[in-house]
Amino acid sequence: MDNLELCEANNVPLTPITFLKRASECYPNRTSIIYEQTRFTWPQTYDRCCRLAAFLLSLNITRNDVVSILAPNVPAMYEMHFAVPMTGAVLNPINTRLDAKTIAVILRHAQPKCLFVDYTFAPLIQEVLRLLPFDSSKLHPLIISINEIDSNTKPSSMELDYEGLIRKGDPMLSSSASLFRVRNEHDPISLNYTSGTTSEPKGVVISHRGAYLTALSSIIGWEMGICPVYLWTLPMFHANGWTHTWSVAARGGTNVCIRNVTAIEIYKNIELHGVTHMSCVPTVFRILLEGRRTEKLQRSTPVQVLTGGSSPPIALVEKVEALGFQVMHAYGLTEASGAALYCEWQDEWNMLPKQQQMKLKARQGVRNITLDEVDVKNTKTQESVPRDGTTMGEIVIKGNIVMKGYLKNPKATSEVFKHGWLNTGDIGVIHPDGHVEIKDRSKDIIISGGENISSIEVERVLYKHQKVLEAAVVAMPHPLWGETPCAFVVLNHGETNQEDREKEFVTKEEDLIKYCRENMPHFMCPRKVVFLEELPKNGNGKILKPNLRDIAKGLVDDEDETRSKEVQGRSVNHIRAIEAIRPLLADPPSQILNPPPPSPVWPSPPCGSNIGSQVTAIGEKSCRQIPRPPKTKKKKTPKPLKTKKNKISRPPAAIP
Repeated sequence: MDNLELCEANNVPLTPITFLKRASECYPNRTSIIYEQTRFTWPQTYDRCCRLAAFLLSLNITRNDVVSILAPNVPAMYEMHFAVPMTGAVLNPINTRLDAKTIAVILRHAQPKCLFVDYTFAPLIQEVLRLLPFDSSKLHPLIISINEIDSNTKPSSMELDYEGLIRKGDPMLSSSASLFRVRNEHDPISLNYTSGTTSEPKGVVISHRGAYLTALSSIIGWEMGICPVYLWTLPMFHANGWTHTWSVAARGGTNVCIRNVTAIEIYKNIELHGVTHMSCVPTVFRILLEGRRTEKLQRSTPVQVLTGGSSPPIALVEKVEALGFQVMHAYGLTEASGAALYCEWQDEWNMLPKQQQMKLKARQGVRNITLDEVDVKNTKTQESVPRDGTTMGEIVIKGNIVMKGYLKNPKATSEVFKHGWLNTGDIGVIHPDGHVEIKDRSKDIIISGGENISSIEVERVLYKHQKVLEAAVVAMPHPLWGETPCAFVVLNHGETNQEDREKEFVTKEEDLIKYCRENMPHFMCPRKVVFLEELPKNGNGKILKPNLRDIAKGLVDDEDETRSKEVQGRSVNHIRAIEAIRPLLADPPSQILNPPPPSPVWPSPPCGSNIGSQVTAIGEKSCRQIPRPPKTKKKKTPKPLKTKKNKISRPPAAIP
């Protein structure tokens, strides 16, 4: 058998762009894209992508050239996921919520030949270009504007317009599919920059093969049937929309594109177009809940929702499903091309109580069909942890869907691939049935008195409180235990007393701390609760815990190294001093998910701005005073005020 060789008939490179041609032939009457009043069929979308690819070739865009795009979820963003790789070039979708400085860093690193820009971001790109160096060796990329499809705006003779490129694309070239064949399935198809929650963004290089396999695995893992109607609530710049840009084409589905992700837009499009599927980070759950109806969706079948990016609390999933959504949990990362694990539902789980079902649904799940291996390993010994659901270790994966590496960063590539695995940096457990469950990011584990506290476990308890809308828990320094949990909480609308805000917040904190002590071991309970109007998030909607940790460090006063620190209660007026650290807080979800409307003079996105006009933190109440050790120095120390708001913090009741 060794003399049987591969040939053109039995060896065709794997690439997701083949899904587009198949959709145009197998679903000729099926609507491919819906965007406001615009409708395209799959043959029309295929023709538009081929014409765009033909014009890019005329611009000398060739194999491995980078083509960047800065745009929301509009048809052009979807089409470029096929048109760019058709030429052999590499697509670089840029996060629309980044500021000019960060985008300039990405462009300097990626060095794209072309940059497609939605018209709403034109002023931002002008600022970006001013930050880019200009010399003969590093020319600025060619800028191509994206206007609305039915726009009456005519570009100047010196401008290149997206729709104009499609009209000018050579129809003879576009009819020759052989021009757009991929030569090597290991060639890069996309350059996706990480969200940078823990460090500077890195350029993740995804191959045609990896994208193809991940797209197919999402169809199988999510059980996506034929001709789904997919609502684009997940940004396509986020790991290529978890590869659903290609999955929907493979199933001949309909892409419902929306420029702004709001409750009104979501519910309206679900009803108008019969949406069957949507993906989102848990942040969108908050939008769904805040825009909830008096009744759930009037549908015979629920909308299938795939969520990931961060672990959704059980209580949050329950609230969303009550509105008419069926939530499935997935786990992935940019370096894995998309979702690597799916929480596949088991029939025997249907017999369990509802609360137990919700706990099982919150797990990250089992590896997808195209992933070779997943394991949880002891970070010191590299041995697999027991499958007992309690022993924690780092989640590691390997398989064909894993990235090729980080662009121009061999050191980081070598580090993340050490020991022959993709080291995710996520801490989790593996259950006897093989399901993986994340406990925390390695940097988010709280070590109190030698005991590991999962911030996710504490957050899950907080989310069950009826007055909590969002919660994030981080480590706060403690002189005796090293670290203790500090909770940052966003309350449901209407829960704050505007007439007596300070008194109301004090009551809230006492209630939450008491509630936590009744529902978890005392050493795990938050020692302080900080109330915010918004939690800081990055452009993908992930909570920026490093920012919260920086705030938590400033909430403890270090008076004397020889005695316990005193956590002073802070009034609403006193906490205004925290305004100095407000630049650490990022955009609120409403701004992250909804780009600002276009205007004649459009300022750069307010990345790094404060997330709310009011921040309130109150020290822990009703605490006994810690016995102080004998003084070794004659040093006058100011005594705390003897009020209910200023009590000395005490150690946890249950010693770790």
